[in-house]
Amino acid sequence: MQRNINLYPSFQFFRNLLFWQAVWFLYFESVLTAAEAILLAAIFDLSTVILEVPSGYFSDYLGRRLTLIIGMLASAAGCLLLFGSSSFIVFAVAQVLIGAGGAFISGTDTALLYDSLAEEGRQDEIAAQEVRAWRYSYMALAISAVAGGFLSTETFKPVYLGTAIALLAALAIVILFREPSRPEQYAAADPWRQMGIVLSRVRDGALFWIFVYAVGAYVLSHVPFVFAQPYLQETLVKVGHGADTPIVSGLITAAMMIVSVIAGAFLLGLRKRIGTIGNLLLAMGMQVALILALAFVVHPAAIFLLVVRMVPDALSRPLLLEIIHPRIESGYRATYLSFQNLCGKLAFSGTLFLSAGFTAESQSSDEAMLATILPWYGGVGIVLALGLAVTAKSSLRRTR
Repeated sequence: MQRNINLYPSFQFFRNLLFWQAVWFLYFESVLTAAEAILLAAIFDLSTVILEVPSGYFSDYLGRRLTLIIGMLASAAGCLLLFGSSSFIVFAVAQVLIGAGGAFISGTDTALLYDSLAEEGRQDEIAAQEVRAWRYSYMALAISAVAGGFLSTETFKPVYLGTAIALLAALAIVILFREPSRPEQYAAADPWRQMGIVLSRVRDGALFWIFVYAVGAYVLSHVPFVFAQPYLQETLVKVGHGADTPIVSGLITAAMMIVSVIAGAFLLGLRKRIGTIGNLLLAMGMQVALILALAFVVHPAAIFLLVVRMVPDALSRPLLLEIIHPRIESGYRATYLSFQNLCGKLAFSGTLFLSAGFTAESQSSDEAMLATILPWYGGVGIVLALGLAVTAKSSLRRTR
């Protein structure tokens, strides 16, 4: 189990070398319409939805290691398809594969870490270990964002080949993992009973609040992810630098990851000052503020606001996992995390399909489109944040 703990940050590093992250929307929009590009983002999330809970059950029933192997293979295959084609149909298949890969990885990776720590009697270290892995993840995201931007100056395709190679390196690390042992009483039940148990856990006061928070935070954090690239292109075109969008996007994304790593270093200290609830509400407030800023300020100077996009995740995700893991037995843990992710992806996919309706007659994203769509996300975010703030004390009164 110590080998798992030691290798976990390296696994997160290689699986997060996503060279396409800063240019994927630009790539799709360069060969398709804006509406088709948004639909491809929705297809990615919906494909994850289809396999999110089954993959969690697969992980709980057949093991973390095998589930991660399948996830890495599917993700790599999807990237190779995007490298080799420019057809909407092939792009859609590739998005399905990448989404399926994400479904098999999400929840299983952190469940493997917690199970490994628990077997060593070190489960109280989960937040600190997640923060450590977070640094490796975001260093990889920063490096690949810059590299991907420069690789895309002539054509976008090389970023997907580079990502596929990195994912195969992550696969090699997964093969070195050892499967954690689990007590028989914590083994997965049959699928229907498994879901019944997971749903019963959601009714726990603290877990219900966390569940609502996590679903809402997923939607809010992914709004800038989808719309940041058209926002950058729109603002840079205004000053005659539209052709530099891939490079600028890569640099901004890298700065975003570096700022997130710095913020994560202060997480545990900040938690001591304002508490877990304070940290989580601060993170959501930052998400809402960023969306509203992008909605109403389309100006080159506002580009720098994007560097804080991942700070809310750095301030919230390790704390969410610290609350969730001890409340869910090993045999249900990946299923629960997958169900939570499922609901977040389903909610966001629904909003993307609605957004695609606004751009059905548009060949490209523009300022008017952003000003139409983003205020709705911001308004819903304000209502959600206020509701969570009002109910936080009673729901998490034992979590500080």
